[in-house]
Amino acid sequence: MKRFDAIIVGAGQAGPSLAGRLTAAGKSVALIERKHVGGTCVNTGCMPTKTMVASAYAAHLARRGANYGVVTGDVSIDFARVMARKDKVRFDARKSNEDWLAGMQGLTLIRGHARFESPTEIRVGEELLSAGQVFLNVGGRAVVPDFPGIGDVPHLDNVSMMELTEVPKHLIVVGGSYIGLEFAQMFRRFGSKVTVVEKGPRLIAREDEDVSAAVRDILEREGIAIRTGAECIRFFKSGEGVGVAVDCTAGGPEILGSHILLATGRRPNTDDLDLDKAGVATDRRGYITVDERLETSVPGIFAMGDCNGRGAFTHTAYNDFEIVAANLLDNEPRKVSDRIQTYALYIDPPLGRAGMSETEARKTGRKLLVGTRPMSRVGRAKEKGETLGFMKVIADAQTKEILGASILGTGGDEAVQSILDVMYAGKPYTTITHAVHIHPTVSELIPTIFGDMQPVE
Repeated sequence: MKRFDAIIVGAGQAGPSLAGRLTAAGKSVALIERKHVGGTCVNTGCMPTKTMVASAYAAHLARRGANYGVVTGDVSIDFARVMARKDKVRFDARKSNEDWLAGMQGLTLIRGHARFESPTEIRVGEELLSAGQVFLNVGGRAVVPDFPGIGDVPHLDNVSMMELTEVPKHLIVVGGSYIGLEFAQMFRRFGSKVTVVEKGPRLIAREDEDVSAAVRDILEREGIAIRTGAECIRFFKSGEGVGVAVDCTAGGPEILGSHILLATGRRPNTDDLDLDKAGVATDRRGYITVDERLETSVPGIFAMGDCNGRGAFTHTAYNDFEIVAANLLDNEPRKVSDRIQTYALYIDPPLGRAGMSETEARKTGRKLLVGTRPMSRVGRAKEKGETLGFMKVIADAQTKEILGASILGTGGDEAVQSILDVMYAGKPYTTITHAVHIHPTVSELIPTIFGDMQPVE
C-alpha cells in the first residue's frame, strides 16, 4: 500500500490547483486521472468549443464584409484547418497542465480508474493507495436520453463533435439549451443546414421568456430551424441518414438529416467509483452530497466541480478549489452559498448572466426595479454593426441591492462582469449610476439602464 497525505481523483479545473496548494504546504499528494489532464474544459468543453466559435464568427463576419465596405468575395470553410486550430489550442493547454504537474514536488500523477475500497483507501488497477483526505474532482458526461429508437441510429455528443472530419450536411440538434445552441449556430456558420429540436415550449428554459425569445430570433435570422414543443421524440434511419420524429404544434411530423447531436443534459461521473464502499452519499441523480465547505457525508472526503451538483462550470469548479483550500489551509471560512450565480451562453452575440433572472427575482416577493435597453440603442453596438439583443438589470426597490442582470449582445459576456463585481462588493446600484465608464463601450450604458429602472408589479 502506498500512503499519501491526500488523494485527488480527477485532474480537471479544481484537482491540479488543489494539488499545487497541498504540495506547497509540504503534503504528499497522489493525483489520479483516468483520461486527459485538464478535464472537460481543456479537452472537450470551453477551450476547443470556443476556439471553433471564433472560427465560425470569422466566417460570419467575412460574409458580412460588404456591410462594412469590405470586399471579401465568396467565403468557404476549410474544416480541416478549423479542427486543426481547435486541436492546437486544446493540446497546448493540456501539455501546459501536464508540464506543470510534472514539475510539482511532492505530487505523484497516477493514470488509471480509481475505485474506493474504504473511506481512506482507493485502488487504481493493482495499486492500493491510502490517505487521510480524499478530494473528488471527477466531472460529468453527456446524458443519452432513453428516446425510442436511440439505439438504432448513430448520434453525436459534445465529445464526438470534436472529432468530426467533415461539416454535416444537415445537423439535427436535440436539446435547445446552452451546449446545443452553441453547436447549432457554429455549424450553421460552417455551412450545415441546422434544425434544433426542443421538447419544452421554448429555448433555454431557465432564462426569462424575453431572453429566450430574443435568442430564438437571433438563431432563426441565420436560417436555423427551431422546433419547440417536441413532446414525442423518436429516432429512425432514413435515406438521408437519420431521422427524428416529433410531435409539434407546427411543422412536419418528421425531420430528416445527416447527423444527430444529443445535447439533452449532463450527468456526474460518480457511478463507477464504488462510493458505497466509502459511505459517500449521493442524491437521486448521482450528484455527491456536500455541505457548505464541500465536504461529503464522510468526514475527510470532499467533492469539487461538476460531480457535486453545486455548479456546472469551469469557474465554479475553480471556486470550489478556492473554498476547500481556504478552509483547510488558510483558516478562512469560505462557503458555497457566498457564490453569486454567473455564466454565459456563447452564441453570437453572447449572453452574459449574473445573479437572478427576473422570473427568479419575482418569486422572492420583493418590490423590484427593472431596467432594459435594446442593443440597437447602444452606440458601440451600432458602430460594430452588431445590434441584436438587449440588456436587462434587476434591483430591490427598497434596499437598492442589485439582484441580477442579463446582457444579450456584443460583449455581453464581458460587460456583465462590472455588475457582478458590484454585487460581490455588496454595494447598491447607485454605485454604478454614479460611475463614469469609457466611451464608446457597451458597459457605458449600464449606469444609464440602472438610472432608468422602473417599478414592476
